[in-house]
Amino acid sequence: MQSQRSFPASRRHFLKTAGALSAGTAITPRLSLRAAPGSKIIDTKVISQQPVYYHGWPTVARRANGELWVTCSGGRESHVCPFGQVVALTSRDDGSTWSWPRVLLDSAIDDRDSGVLETSKGTLLVTTFTSLAYEDSLKKAAAVAEHTDKGWVTKSMPPAQFARWTAANARLSDDERKAELGQWLIRSTDGGKTWSTRLPTIVNSPHGPIQLKDGRLLYAGKQLWTEDKKVGVCESKDDGLTWRWLAEIPTRKGDDAVKSYHELHAVEATDGTVIAHIRNHNAANSGWTLQTESTDGGKSWSEPHPVSFGLPSHLLRLRDGRLLMSYGHRRPPFGNQARLSTDNGRTWSDAIMVSDDGKGGDLGYPSTVELGDGSLLTVWYESMKEPALAVLRQARWKLDA
Repeated sequence: MQSQRSFPASRRHFLKTAGALSAGTAITPRLSLRAAPGSKIIDTKVISQQPVYYHGWPTVARRANGELWVTCSGGRESHVCPFGQVVALTSRDDGSTWSWPRVLLDSAIDDRDSGVLETSKGTLLVTTFTSLAYEDSLKKAAAVAEHTDKGWVTKSMPPAQFARWTAANARLSDDERKAELGQWLIRSTDGGKTWSTRLPTIVNSPHGPIQLKDGRLLYAGKQLWTEDKKVGVCESKDDGLTWRWLAEIPTRKGDDAVKSYHELHAVEATDGTVIAHIRNHNAANSGWTLQTESTDGGKSWSEPHPVSFGLPSHLLRLRDGRLLMSYGHRRPPFGNQARLSTDNGRTWSDAIMVSDDGKGGDLGYPSTVELGDGSLLTVWYESMKEPALAVLRQARWKLDA
């Protein structure tokens, strides 16, 4: 059984390790906002069932048969560690109950954020990426180790934890671990009973690809383990088997996209516009979501512009054509919020509160599905006072007509 001690490594530290972040002061932009529609929270609860593990960065999807799937990074000791696995929970009663988590993928290094999508052919696609960010913490712990008359001690990591991490890291050689780095997808064509081997996807983002009206799969994301770390979209025309680069997203004037654009997600509006949201950490609007649009199926994109504080954003087109963005709110009130667009993403409503009872900023990555009765279900991860490690939570809620 894994220890419940959480090593103090943050998502911000991880993105920096991956060559990602630059600090800055937020500049509040002028935005065109509409009044938020009325909403009602039906219930909120924890859905993960393994309090000895840290759960992170989930995505929820609703299959054509009504079954719900949530995938996330489970089996973890902390925000950054060597033990991450891709796990899945399923529900056949609109989230009232959930299955025991099933491990879909467990590589010899850290398997992180997971997206899930059912294609029009009924294929389930689950995305993830592998990381060695935990090695920095391991090296720092080794560097400050001391020997005393009571045995080995360190100020930054308990000996038992250091031994576990060292053993996990030693499963592969240095070269073998580096070869494991990548952006990955697994496929199931039998409803999740069996899964393919890992397939490379060129880019990664927490909530994975989407399907367009023309049948193509579009994946808005970032290259993680290349020198240029391009931000843009790739596409698949064979139900996720292979991917090709389609277009780079332009950089806003004054921004550094390589260091400070992350964790994209896209949606196709009813008028055919494809909208992508970007987690931004540039000095201008740091901690905000930026938006870019494509009117030619993803071949070209507009310059990004800010739409909301909070990140990262998940996008959903509701059955009535309205667009919903869900995002984490990492300043008081800590929690998760949503905004609604009735004009294909041109403007967004004021914030709609989904949760506001968080203890701090280690939460978010919400994603939302529309249930059969028109109500909404949002799933996110959150570090709570009890249990000690981060859990998966959900809220069922409704928008006023």
